[in-house]
Order: sequence, then structure tokens, then C-alpha cells
Amino acid sequence: MSGEKTGKKKKRNTNLRLVKSGETVQEKKKGKRGRRREKRPEKLRFSKAKRIGILAAVFSCLLLILAGGFFYVIHNYRVTTVRVDGNVHYTNEEIMEMVMGGRFGDNSLFLSLKYRDKGIEGVPFVETMDVDIEAKDTIRITVYEKALAGYVRYLGRYVYFDKDGIVVETSEEETAGIPQVTGLTFDHVILHEPLPVDKPELFDEILNITQQLAKYELSADRIYFDNAYQVTLYFGDARVTLGENKDIDEKIMKLQYILPDLLGKSGTLDMREYSEDTKTYSFEQD
Repeated sequence: MSGEKTGKKKKRNTNLRLVKSGETVQEKKKGKRGRRREKRPEKLRFSKAKRIGILAAVFSCLLLILAGGFFYVIHNYRVTTVRVDGNVHYTNEEIMEMVMGGRFGDNSLFLSLKYRDKGIEGVPFVETMDVDIEAKDTIRITVYEKALAGYVRYLGRYVYFDKDGIVVETSEEETAGIPQVTGLTFDHVILHEPLPVDKPELFDEILNITQQLAKYELSADRIYFDNAYQVTLYFGDARVTLGENKDIDEKIMKLQYILPDLLGKSGTLDMREYSEDTKTYSFEQD
């Protein structure tokens, strides 16, 4: 009997707790709860009013930065110098108004963005206009006008044509430096199509005459073709008869020395007969 009692194990009390010396059970419980709280960091929380205030402050700072940048650009990129090249039909002021018109049109930064990689098209008598920003206060406008050989009057309008006789523009205003061509017969005008004249090769002759006049800085008021297509140039009240399309270049070259004596006079200078030895031409005064 005693042997059987010795072999039995005692059951362990599950409610038994080991407490270290000097530590109470209550302190041990508190320590575990403290460690649990340390593992969960507290989140930083703002009230709704504070969040709105922070957003308002950030937004206000952004507005101040944008306003400062805007005023800096407005005051430091103001255009004070404009250079205009290539314009004949329009004045410098008219070109500037076309390019710089509208809000912020005098700001070089705005203009550089507006005309970046593109010219200005759709302007009468102008092929295109380029705008270059040379400095923050300086721009250059280069005008490329359409090549005009002359104009005719039709139904009260000025009809301008190019070297091929193509009608490029019609206007109620006359352009200085472009001669009027008279003596041509046609019954209609269509924009961007040739003038319907009987002798289309006349346009080559007209272009040559205008180029030669420009070469020697002569400005004829009118180029007249008679029934035989012989040419007469008008300079005010003075008329210069060049005759048929022969030796035109040489005649105009000599005309540059004769014309100053004709200005203010009324009459006809006959240059139909030309030779290299001819030094004087007859002038019949009205």
C-alpha cells in the first residue's frame, strides 16, 4: 500500500502564481498594462478648426508666392524697345498694334510664349511676321510682305498682283511704293487667281520694270501700256516713253541720271530709241 501511494503524482494547481520577492501581484499587473501602452504610440490629432486654419495658412502662402511672381514678371519684363523691319505697307505703329495688342501685349515673357515657334499670318499684304525676344525689355518684329509687282484700279478698289499676275490683295487704300499699271484690259477680278489679261507675259515685264526702278531708287507713279504694249512711265507730270520691251534695263539705268532734271516739269521724255552712244534724249514740254 505504501508503495502505491509513493508512485502517484500530485496534480498542479492551475491558479497558483509565482510572485517574486518584493513584488506584489497588483504591481505585476500594472507593469504588464504599462508595457502594452508603450507598444501603441499615441496619434497626433487636431481639431477640425485647427485643420482648417492650417490649410488656410498654406493656401495664403501659395497665393502670396504666386502674386509676388506675377508682379515680378509684370514689372521686370515690360517691353520698352521695339524694332520693326521689312514693313512697307504698314507703319511701325500699325505693326506694333497687331503684334502687341491686347492684355499683357507689352510683356516680353508673354509674347515669347504667345509667338513661340510660330509667326503671325492672315494679315493683308503680309506673308508672315516673326517676333523675336532680344532681351527682357526689347523685341524685334520682322515683317515679310507679299511680293507685289503693281496694282490696277477695279470697281473703286486697288487690286494688287504679284510677279505672276496673281491677285494677292484688294484694298480701298493705296500702298506707297507700288506703281499703278494702266492700259491692261480685263473684265473680272478673283482673289488668288491671275488677272485675265490678253497678254499674260506682260507681268514678267512689269516685275522687271519695278525691280529696276527699285534698284536705282526710282519711284514711278504709273506704268502705262498702250495698244501696242509699249511702255510709258509717269513721274508726277513728267512722262518717260520707254517703248517696246527692249533694253529696258539700260534705259532705266540712264534714267536715274536724267530724272532729277524732270521733277516738277510737265512733258514727255522720249527714250524709245536707245544706244550705248546716246547721251541726250529729247524732252517735249507741255
